Amino acid sequence: MTMQLRNLPAISTLSDSVTICEYNGIKIVRVIHQLAEAGISLHGGHLIWFKPADHKDVIWLSEDAIFTKEKAIRGGVPICWPWFGRIAEPAHGFARTSNWTLSEHKESDNGVIISLTLSHSEESLSVWPHRFLATLNFEITESLKITLDVANCDDHEWRFSGALHTYLNLADIHASTVTGMGPEYIDSFVNETVTTGLSELRINSAIDRVYLRPTPCIKVSDPAYGRTLTVCNQGENSAVIWNPWLEGSTVMADMNNNGYQSMLCVESTLHTNSIEQGKVLQPGEHYQLCTSIGIQ
Repeated sequence: MTMQLRNLPAISTLSDSVTICEYNGIKIVRVIHQLAEAGISLHGGHLIWFKPADHKDVIWLSEDAIFTKEKAIRGGVPICWPWFGRIAEPAHGFARTSNWTLSEHKESDNGVIISLTLSHSEESLSVWPHRFLATLNFEITESLKITLDVANCDDHEWRFSGALHTYLNLADIHASTVTGMGPEYIDSFVNETVTTGLSELRINSAIDRVYLRPTPCIKVSDPAYGRTLTVCNQGENSAVIWNPWLEGSTVMADMNNNGYQSMLCVESTLHTNSIEQGKVLQPGEHYQLCTSIGIQ
C-alpha cells in the first residue's frame, strides 16, 4: 500500500520537495527530500508514511487500509482529538476524520516542515460545541516530529484529551522489546486495573495499556532491521501501548490477519476517563502535544 501511494502521479507541485497527489478522492501531501520521504493525508491530518533515507519505513500502514472520507486510516499517525478513546462519540474524536487545510510548507537542506490547520465548523459544533483552532506541524528530517497545537478561540473554557496514535513499523513483533514506558499501567483487558510491570516489555499476546509514568523517551528494539526506534513525547500524561494480536487483526476489515506481526502502537497520550475530567483550556490559551520519532 505504501509503495502504491508513493508512486501516485502528482496533481500539483508546490516546491522541489513537496507535491500533492490524490488517492480515492483524498489529497496527500508528498515529501521527497534528500533526508527523508513522507506522506500526509489531508483527510485526518494523518501522516501515513515516513522513511528516512537509507532506512526501512519507520511508520506502519496497513496493507488493507481503507481510504474513504468517512473512516480513519488504519496505520500511520492518527490524530485523536478533542478526545481519546470511547469517552464520547465518535470514538477518538473527529479530528482524525476531518478535512485539514495545508497552510504552510517550508524546506531547506535540513528538511521540510508541513503545517496543517483545522478549525471549528457547523459540523464540529454539532458534536462538540466549542470554537478552536488546531495546528499540526510535521518536521521531516532524519527523524520525525509531530506537534499538535490547539487554541481555545471561544469565550469560555473547555476540556479535552487526545493522542498522537503512532503505529511503528517493525520487522517482527516477537523479537522486539520495549523500555522506558515506566512501571505502572492501566490494563484495559483486566477491568482497567492499575498494575506494576517490569522495566522491559516483551509482547506475545494482545496488549492495550495506558502507562501512567513513562520516561520522556520510549525505546522499541527492532533487531531484524538492526535498529532501535525512539518515541520521545511532550505534553502527555501517559503513553498507550497497543497491539491487537491475531484475534484483533482477524476482526478488522482494514487490517491483514498477519498485520499485527509487524506493528506496535506507542502513543503520546493526554489520557482522561471522561471529557469532564479532561485538560482545561482557557479562552486564548494554547496547548501542545508532541511526539518525536527517530532511529538509534
